[in-house]
Amino acid sequence: MNTSDTMAMRPLLFPDDTQFWYETLRALGHTAYGGADIGEVVTTAARISAGDYDSWYEQWAATAQRVEAEARGQLAAGHQVSGRDGLLRAATYWRSAEFFTRDRDPDPRGRAAYQASVGCFADAAALMSPAVTPVTIPFEGTALNGYLYAPPGGGPQATCIMHGGFDSTAEEWHHIGALAAQQRGYTVLTFDGPGQAGPHYRDGLVFRPDWETVVSPVIDWAAARPEVDPGRIALFGLSMGGGLAPRAAAFEPRIAALVCIDGIYDIGQAYTERLGLGADTERRLTAEADPELDAALAQVMHTNSQVRWAFRQGMWSFGVGTPRAYLAASLAYNLRGGIAEKITCPVFAGRGESDEFFLGQPEELMQHLTASATLASFTDAEGAGAHCQVGAQRLLCARMLDWLDETLGAPA
Repeated sequence: MNTSDTMAMRPLLFPDDTQFWYETLRALGHTAYGGADIGEVVTTAARISAGDYDSWYEQWAATAQRVEAEARGQLAAGHQVSGRDGLLRAATYWRSAEFFTRDRDPDPRGRAAYQASVGCFADAAALMSPAVTPVTIPFEGTALNGYLYAPPGGGPQATCIMHGGFDSTAEEWHHIGALAAQQRGYTVLTFDGPGQAGPHYRDGLVFRPDWETVVSPVIDWAAARPEVDPGRIALFGLSMGGGLAPRAAAFEPRIAALVCIDGIYDIGQAYTERLGLGADTERRLTAEADPELDAALAQVMHTNSQVRWAFRQGMWSFGVGTPRAYLAASLAYNLRGGIAEKITCPVFAGRGESDEFFLGQPEELMQHLTASATLASFTDAEGAGAHCQVGAQRLLCARMLDWLDETLGAPA
């Protein structure tokens, strides 16, 4: 199997563990919008043993506990700005602690860390101006969690609806684009869908390929809000969401613009091609038994840090029991059969030069789009070539939101 790794820059930490480095760079990137501090991230990472999930959890949890405790002390003493800022950082560190706990049989510490992250973020949000308010969106007898960012100029305004992908959270969107969009005058709604942290922990909801059935109820809810201009709604999808959001846009005519960070045409193909599974992939993955393939997947999981994490995360978020079952389920997540061609709104598709997971997918998506589309390349030389441009949030937000200003008309 071909499991060669690419990186957008030379790892400054964890040189032999690309997944630990990527997640460290991800946390470092959140410094751009107040979600981390460089020294806190670097000193935490320095205490972690590469490849050791227990060490990762313990050290991030220790930093999260310390930062949260100081922040809550600041609030108690009346220092609201300091307390808010500390809680935002603690939310990131608790999310980082939770990150590698997900698996077929998850580490129970993960749920508590996730809840601590949400608690810190929600308490920080209550101190923000313009307002950032936790919301629940009705969905098939349950609810989806998220946050509504009020526009600085009052409503209704052009609106950004933002969801993540394989592993990101509604809270994390604050540092990736939600705050930046609010600062530019947009109303923003972030949410977690099935398979993502909130709905999975709360109701056991797992990923589903018909993502329009997730996004349409969110738009129903948003369109009824006084802050939202229902004629100017943009949908943003992050990471795996760069393939889910286009699927929704193909069947939801109320989406006036689509932003994919980064663009994906075929999620399952991206996963299986990277593993070098070949032309007989679907038959082997969906067979009742394939001991040879199961053994090969177990071996690559043992030797490759990114694959190890992806299989564990995939079994958790897809609700399946084996790596092969996860890969089989992923095959349904694509825009083939004319789905991409149904998208009618303008599209912004990001492309990371050294994307660790979906290299080549943005170009394939572009080939099938019939609507107006912009392929935005982010390069290694800019420090932005990694998957989802982690470590380059300011640059990412500038380019995608400038495009949105020009596409929808800047908010009043």
